[in-house]
Amino acid sequence: MYAGLALTVAAMLLPFIDMFTVDSLTDHVRETYPDWSADLVSGDRNAIVIYLCAVGLLGIAGWIWAIRTVAKHKPAARVVTTVLFALGAGVALFDLTFYGDKYDRVLPAMYGIVGLLPSLAGLVTVCLVWLRPPSDVAASGR
Repeated sequence: MYAGLALTVAAMLLPFIDMFTVDSLTDHVRETYPDWSADLVSGDRNAIVIYLCAVGLLGIAGWIWAIRTVAKHKPAARVVTTVLFALGAGVALFDLTFYGDKYDRVLPAMYGIVGLLPSLAGLVTVCLVWLRPPSDVAASGR
């Protein structure tokens, strides 16, 4: 579960690292809208970064909730992990496939794929939580 949390943090930080280094998001927007001014391109790039940050923060909150629920032997641990996995995987698949206006994909494929990585950790978490007896669920939190 901590690996999923770490992957979520990494996925959330990636757009900021990109923005201050190679700035591929600006290139992505500029390729889609070549006639836009620099201000419009920057605004669209910022909107994408803010969206990815918000999704990351929600994912971090979900991982912390799941970790605490499992660690405290809560009876709802199986339900919480399953629902959070379904929500996280749904958002990741949406991010991977969402298109709009002139965009083939609003998010570049790299961001969609990176966004799926925490979902893989979520799938492993759900499997481990469901395979263990309810009294042993806390042991799967690490």
